[in-house]
Amino acid sequence: MGSSPQPKTTTAVSSRSWSIYGRADITGRYDILGRIGSGAYADVYRGRRRSDGLDVALKEIHDYQSSAREIEALLALRGAPNVVDLLEYCWAEDEDEDAVLVLEFLPADLAAVIRDAKKAGAIAVGEVKQWMIQILRGLEACHRSSVVHRDLKPSNLLISADGILKLADFGQNGTCWTVGLEQQTVQELMPQHQNFRETRFANEDDTLRELDSPRAKNAMYDTDNEMSLQDCDASCLATCGTGDVEDDPLKGSYSYKAEEGGADEYGALTSCVGTRWFRAPELLYGSTDYGQEIDLWSLGCLFAELLNLEPLFPGTSDIDQLGRIISVLGNLTEEAWPGCSNLPDYSKIFFNKIENPIGLEACLPNRSASEVNLVKRLLCYNPANRATATETLHDRYFAEEPLPVPVNSLRVPSSRDEQNDSSQEEWANYQETESDSDLDEFGSMDSDEVKGKHK
Repeated sequence: MGSSPQPKTTTAVSSRSWSIYGRADITGRYDILGRIGSGAYADVYRGRRRSDGLDVALKEIHDYQSSAREIEALLALRGAPNVVDLLEYCWAEDEDEDAVLVLEFLPADLAAVIRDAKKAGAIAVGEVKQWMIQILRGLEACHRSSVVHRDLKPSNLLISADGILKLADFGQNGTCWTVGLEQQTVQELMPQHQNFRETRFANEDDTLRELDSPRAKNAMYDTDNEMSLQDCDASCLATCGTGDVEDDPLKGSYSYKAEEGGADEYGALTSCVGTRWFRAPELLYGSTDYGQEIDLWSLGCLFAELLNLEPLFPGTSDIDQLGRIISVLGNLTEEAWPGCSNLPDYSKIFFNKIENPIGLEACLPNRSASEVNLVKRLLCYNPANRATATETLHDRYFAEEPLPVPVNSLRVPSSRDEQNDSSQEEWANYQETESDSDLDEFGSMDSDEVKGKHK
């Protein structure tokens, strides 16, 4: 099998973004119809399988470790409800050859649902419930398999033409991590196979390595040193940078102290996961000891956005993000979350005491008590108190009138290339928030529209 490869430091790779056209193993099986999305670590193309005309998404991943993690996660989640299907993949032991994942093609996403709903004024409660149920089923499947997504947001929730929602964008730069796989080599991560260059089918009788790991709810220790700082926004305190501080609209309401030499010590902290608006407080305070609870916080932010059609905490920097959360939920203290003072950056930043927090009720005007209470169950400081995906699925909110609409009654948005200029500007707001996601747009963009577009 050869010696184990060493992790590589990865950055945005624009020079290789069209290399898929030179891959005979791909072009011999698929017609490539054009690029539909791009990110720092991957490009996605719309393709058509020559054997039967099936439309697919071809995801070319430019990072060696990340491709192994995404394949590992999707194989572990094969057949799971509301998770994007991996149909086939090509993965080589040679680090210089990009992996290509063949995924089902899904034309829309939840971000488009929210954009379209703004024109109508709201999403019907029955539709909100059905979207939430599908998100929860996908997330429940992930957590049962000890997979933490780490970048839940509207543009990573893809939707088929008939209203089926699926979680997508697993694996790139630690977007998803199978708990207990700390710092293993790619060969150990992948199902054992003699010829890594051979095309691998997701429906083969592959033997998956035993996922002998603690439950996702237990502590998770990340050591992903290959993360590139230019592609994420780690806590400005963890990196001891001042860029966020200088531009912070909350300047004057907090103080911070940076430790000498901190940039070298903390430069690649993996608390930098997920898109800032959906990032849990423990991550913003630099924690690298976390589990599925960070997904539950993101879920609460998603639910609030479905209700209000606006992001709940649209922070412009990590400090601003924390300030917005604290202004709503109140001061983060040992009383609110026992042990919070042990977070890596807790002693490095100090906000003025909030005497009268805004409260989630004020942030969700004209919403029912059941809706507000469900958001509260997810958006609480103490990770141990956040409702799990399974518990949330059984919340009485989903059994109350109006009941969730049938999937086939959902209003599915048109694809991105049919949106007007105004909605495209709104979409760009998501792109401007910092994320470790390898791909923020997937299966919903016309190839002509994205030429030359890279993060």
